[in-house]
Amino acid sequence: MIERYTRPDMGAIWSDENKYRIWLEIEILACEAQAALGVIPQDAVDEIRAKARFDVARILEIEETTKHDVIAFTTNVAEYVGPASRFIHLGMTSSDVLDTCLAVQLKQAGELLMTDLVAFRDVLARRANEFKYTTCIGRSHGIHAEPTTFGLKLALWHQECVRSVDRLQRAIDVIAVGMISGAVGTFEHLSPKVEEYVCEKLGLRPAPVSTQVIQRDRHAEYLTTLSLIGAFLEKIGVEIRHLQRTEVREAEEYFSAGQKGSSAMPHKRNPIISERLTGLARLLRGNAMAAIENNALWHERDISHSSVERVICPDSTITLDYMLHLATGLIDRLLVYPENMQRNLELTHGLPFSQTVLLALVRKGITREDAYRLVQRNAMRTWETKIPLKTTLSDDAEIMGIISSSELDEIFTDKAMRANVDTIFARCGL
Repeated sequence: MIERYTRPDMGAIWSDENKYRIWLEIEILACEAQAALGVIPQDAVDEIRAKARFDVARILEIEETTKHDVIAFTTNVAEYVGPASRFIHLGMTSSDVLDTCLAVQLKQAGELLMTDLVAFRDVLARRANEFKYTTCIGRSHGIHAEPTTFGLKLALWHQECVRSVDRLQRAIDVIAVGMISGAVGTFEHLSPKVEEYVCEKLGLRPAPVSTQVIQRDRHAEYLTTLSLIGAFLEKIGVEIRHLQRTEVREAEEYFSAGQKGSSAMPHKRNPIISERLTGLARLLRGNAMAAIENNALWHERDISHSSVERVICPDSTITLDYMLHLATGLIDRLLVYPENMQRNLELTHGLPFSQTVLLALVRKGITREDAYRLVQRNAMRTWETKIPLKTTLSDDAEIMGIISSSELDEIFTDKAMRANVDTIFARCGL
C-alpha cells in the first residue's frame, strides 16, 4: 500500500485564508503607493495597515448577498478598518486583485514544484550511475533491437527532467506578472507607479499592457508546462509497467511488507504507482486544454475563464506535486533484476547482433544489399529454429568465406555498445 501523502504547504497556497491574505496585501500596498503619490493621506494608510483584517466565514456570508467575492471581501475589511476604508480599492477593479493574487499563488506553487522536480532529478542521477553498465536489451516496436544499458534508460529520463526544470522555470517567469491598471487596463484612475510598487513588493513584474485581465496565454503556458512534466512522468510509468510484466520482469515497483496486489489472487504484485502516474497525467492534459480554451475572451474581458481556473490551477499544481512525490519514491526504491535482463538478452539467441554482423561484412568489401541478404537469411533461420545466430552464421560457408571465426567471436559481445557509455554520461553531466 502506498503511504498517504499530504503536502500542507501546497494545499495551503490554494486555501481561502492564503488567497484573502494576498488580496489584503495587494489592497494595502496599493494604498501605500497612492499615499506616496499624494493621492490619499498617509495617516489613513497607517490606520489601514494597523486595522485591516478579514474573516473567511464573514466574507462568505456577505457574498451570499452580494454574489461578488471582491465586494464581499472589501466590505468585511471595512468592518475592521472603519472610515479610512474608503481609500481601499480606490481606482481599482476586481481583476487587479484577482489576477495579481493568482500570479502570486501560481508562483508560490511553481516554486514548490521546482523543489520536487530537482529532488526527482537527483534521484534519477543517482540510479543512472548505479546501473550505468548494467546491460539489457533495447526494444523498438516492443521487439528486441540491440543491447543498451539500464543506466542509459535512466540517463534519458534524467535529461528530460533537466529540460523539465528549465521549462518550469520559464513558466514561473511567464506567470509572475501582476496588474493594477483599472477597469480596462488604461490607468485612467491610477498611476502606473501604483502597479510598479505593488508588483515589486510581491515579487512580480508589471504586465506591459493588459485589458481588464492579464492575458491567459500566460496561464495556458504554465499549465501546459505542468502537463508536459506529467507526460514525462507518464513515460516513465509506461516503461516500468512494460518492464514489470511477468514475461519480462527486468524491473519492478517496490512491494512493501504486508502490501496486497489483488483481493482475489494472493500472488499479484502490480505496477500500481506507474498506473496511477499514467492516469493522473491525463488530468493534467485535460486541464491544459481548458487553459488554452480560456485564452479567447470577449473584448477587454469576460469571466468565462474564472470558473475554470478555480478548478484547474489548484488541481493541476496539487496533482503534479503528488505525482512527483510518487515518481521520486518509485525510482528511489525501484527493484532492478540484472539476471532477468541477461536472460532476456539471450531470449532471441543472438539476433540483436545482426547489424554488427552486417557492418562487419560491409567493411570487408561487399555491398550492403548483399550483406543484408546474407545476415537476414541466417536470422530468419534462427527465428524459426532457435539455433543461435552465431551458429547459423558459422555454418554458412558464404559468410565464413568473408569473415573469420575470431572476428565472429568478437562480434557477439557487448564491447562495442559499452564503448561510448561514458561519453554519453559525460554529455548528460552524470
